[in-house]
Amino acid sequence: MQRLVFRVLAMIMWVAPIGAFGAIAAVVGETGVDALKALATIMIAFYITCAVFVFGVLGLILKVATGVNIFSLLKYLGREFLLIVSTSSSETALPRLIAKMNHAGVSKSTSGIVVPTGYSFNLDGTAIYLTMASIFIADAMNMPLSIGEQVSLLVFMVIASKGAAGVTGAGLATLAGGLSSHRPELLDGVGLIVGIDRFMSEARAVTNFAGNSVATILVGHWTGTLDRSQLDRVLAGDDPFDETTMVDDDHGYTLADHDDPVPAGR
Repeated sequence: MQRLVFRVLAMIMWVAPIGAFGAIAAVVGETGVDALKALATIMIAFYITCAVFVFGVLGLILKVATGVNIFSLLKYLGREFLLIVSTSSSETALPRLIAKMNHAGVSKSTSGIVVPTGYSFNLDGTAIYLTMASIFIADAMNMPLSIGEQVSLLVFMVIASKGAAGVTGAGLATLAGGLSSHRPELLDGVGLIVGIDRFMSEARAVTNFAGNSVATILVGHWTGTLDRSQLDRVLAGDDPFDETTMVDDDHGYTLADHDDPVPAGR
């Protein structure tokens, strides 16, 4: 059964690029080359918005609240970001995020609650994607939204993002469901962005992951469960994380568990 499932998944992965090409070809064939320019515009605007949110909003909050530099934190989590970009899903880095947060001085009790909860309710990138994609679809279909409709749709999509799973393609499904219940006449426009959803999914996942990592540090700081001296050593590179075994050999904790120390060889 396992071989069968993996074989089916392999077939889907081989066919998926053809499906994405077909989706883009259908849009370009119907609307012309201008469609590519519009799709490039929404992609670039989405990337810029996510970057401003991570480095501007989250970075400012983290700096003011804890004094931690957002660039140092993201550098520490560099391998996880590479994993997320390659899989287009932040779920793949969940266990490594918990282990690295523990290694950085956040207690197991805090990281064990904040990280999994954030993967369900702290989906910043998905919320940005849903709102921007909705406005783009409305404009592309010549059904522009009024200011009141934009505000109501913004609130609706922010709430809807909380139900989006941290798997690839969930944002597109949530977008379709949200438009179907809020503005059914815009549902057909979801097909306009199917071809670029794979690229936007990467930015969604990276933004979600950055938000969860910042939230873990903040909650640890506010609850007094963060070892600040350990965090400073880790971010400075003086206490590197064991990438091979995910074990903090210097302290002898399995999975860098700062609550229940056990021999490293156990």
